[in-house]
Amino acid sequence: MAILSSADLEASPPVGQTLPSGSSRVIETDIPSRLDALRWSGFHTRVVLALGITWILDGLEVTLAGALSGALKEDAILKFSNFDVGLANSAYLAGAVIGALGFGWLTDRIGRKKLFFITLAVYLTATAATALSWNLASYVLFRFLTGTGIGGEYTAINSTIQELVPARYRGWTDLVINGSFWLGAALGAVCAIVLLDPVVIDQAYGWRLAYFTGAILGLVVFVMRLWIPESPRWLMIHGHPERAEEIVAEIETSARQEAKPSALKLLPKIKLTMRNHTPLREVARTLFVLYRQRSLVGLALMASQAFFYNAIFFTYALVLTDFFGIASNQVGWYILPFAAGNFLGPLLLGRLFDTLGRRLMIAVTYGVSGVLLAISGYLFSIDVLSAQTQTIAWMVIFFFASPAASAAYLTVSETFPIEVRALAIAFFYAIGTGIGGVAGPALFGVLIDSGSRNSVFAGYLLGAFLMIAAAAIGWRYAVAAERQPLESVARPLAVVE
Repeated sequence: MAILSSADLEASPPVGQTLPSGSSRVIETDIPSRLDALRWSGFHTRVVLALGITWILDGLEVTLAGALSGALKEDAILKFSNFDVGLANSAYLAGAVIGALGFGWLTDRIGRKKLFFITLAVYLTATAATALSWNLASYVLFRFLTGTGIGGEYTAINSTIQELVPARYRGWTDLVINGSFWLGAALGAVCAIVLLDPVVIDQAYGWRLAYFTGAILGLVVFVMRLWIPESPRWLMIHGHPERAEEIVAEIETSARQEAKPSALKLLPKIKLTMRNHTPLREVARTLFVLYRQRSLVGLALMASQAFFYNAIFFTYALVLTDFFGIASNQVGWYILPFAAGNFLGPLLLGRLFDTLGRRLMIAVTYGVSGVLLAISGYLFSIDVLSAQTQTIAWMVIFFFASPAASAAYLTVSETFPIEVRALAIAFFYAIGTGIGGVAGPALFGVLIDSGSRNSVFAGYLLGAFLMIAAAAIGWRYAVAAERQPLESVARPLAVVE
């Protein structure tokens, strides 16, 4: 890596200090090329495990909230209605929106790794507090705070995936990590089965213990994240190129893939002007002027999958209990196959996003999900499905919908420049969830309360329409980013011609 000064060859600041304001220091580096040249190694496997376990916890959290809805309605103290359950779930999503925006801004400004621990601390504390809720207001507040922590996790983790994983593995890795949410969903379903069984524990305490269990399991994440390095790509732009060089060298050593000096000379280099932050005015210009079309795609994908997922999944337990007569302590059995379909989708279809390409797979997964939802919704409306066949239908639908939803995060995290990547993820997650996610659970709670299958079917049709529309937008406008270096997909704002 060469350091080139546009004025007086300024000295590099010590690691841990930020670049002086107004500095015009320039570097020429091969760090992105070296990261992309790596073969898959134990380092990348550990990244998948350390980041994927967070989504496992998120899946556990969301599944518990859904599976526990019947117990919350039956609790002698809380006595929630369907609307109360939907309101609490919407509060969780509203918190995720605010957390994504606030922590997303900080992620781009102070780095990926620091936010790992801040957001996780918020999440764990609020989850434990949820177990102590004494009325609707306290439960809604703690769910909101839990959501803020998870929203921050989305931005930091998706940024890190893109910047540490070689280009040729990026799509599959992103989808599998995001899809690991459903391993947590399966775990949450098992916890619900056990903790809501009156033979095992009084239901008045079972749902509280379920939330405590989630918080305790989350402590494992702290340990697993200690060794994940800061993103070298972020460091090289934000005033610490020497530290970035050290981290890449450490990764190459751990992977036993140190490049020979002769090979290093052949790797493409990029010349960058150092900066300590990116002004919000430049962020806005990048999203709404420079990459306006990509912003349209990101918004369409995020909003449609948010409504599709949150509206259906958060109220799935209510459908089972109210329309199929399933006891609340048996809901977990029906979530297990549902979760299996959701995890197998990204696992088995994820590699096609790197081979057949982003545009085709986005169109296929979104389109098939929408069509299947419309068909199953009609069958639900005419009352020909049992609880078992309804669950099989959801399993098939979400086999395609799960990689579609993960592809939304993949799209917004790889198609914008590194300087605004985390905030871009946060923005589109926030807007998409605000449009499609926050209103969805509350809307479906009302539709289910009506007791009308046709009313619920109308909600399903709305979700189907949004997914099919997103499929068309993705096919027409999505970026063919498969196997391409991030710096080629979206040139850094700091690049020097």
